[in-house]
Amino acid sequence: MIVGIAPLDLALLAGAAFAAGLVRGFSGFGTAMVYLPVAGQILSPFAALATIVIFDLVGPLPNVPRALRDGAPRDVLRLVAGLVVTLPLGLYTLTLVAPEVFRYAVSLTAFFLVACLVLGLRYRGRLTPPLIYTTGGLSGFLFGIAGLPGPPVILLYMASTLPAYVVRANTLLFLFLCDVALLPTLALLGRLDGSAVLIGGLLIAPNVLGNVIGARLFRPGHERTYRWVAYAVITASALSGLPVWD
Repeated sequence: MIVGIAPLDLALLAGAAFAAGLVRGFSGFGTAMVYLPVAGQILSPFAALATIVIFDLVGPLPNVPRALRDGAPRDVLRLVAGLVVTLPLGLYTLTLVAPEVFRYAVSLTAFFLVACLVLGLRYRGRLTPPLIYTTGGLSGFLFGIAGLPGPPVILLYMASTLPAYVVRANTLLFLFLCDVALLPTLALLGRLDGSAVLIGGLLIAPNVLGNVIGARLFRPGHERTYRWVAYAVITASALSGLPVWD
């Protein structure tokens, strides 16, 4: 046993962290949607959130400088401003529900995102500052209750006319700052468990490796292929996380 978790379970978490980093590296998103359905089968909801926030603060770091060059940091900061307002409300809501509800919320949200992207159900209007702030707020609540801040932002940006590399960069920066916001919030709420932090630390290495490999695989001309690979990995993880298999 390591930090109170069986070796097989730790290996499953490491595999999920690697796969999450791989998808994040070439698509700019997907960490939580790949990792949390697996982690939710092994850890409590708050422990799962704590582990992902630890390794996800480090895993994307090799890709942040490029994202700062390619992206639009001002819009990313608007998203984060909306997020920090509603994140505590989402976390408080999570304290009121059973762990099974958390797992359903994670998996069903991931399914919903993939379905929307595949069917082309995306916002087609202009990306105004009020819309960006509102999207950040919706992401914050979803982040707190299900650990998934990405879907509203992904749907927003993938509908835009921005080049693929800008969408990837903005999404990567936003999700990185989500973790920066979540860590002190969990600590203030007394939900940052020491053993979960240690497990998250052990998952840094496989997640960094996945991020580095995924970033090297990224080629703007193969955007469609990357999207379908990401959709497949997210869907498989979401299916595995449904409580119906217990």
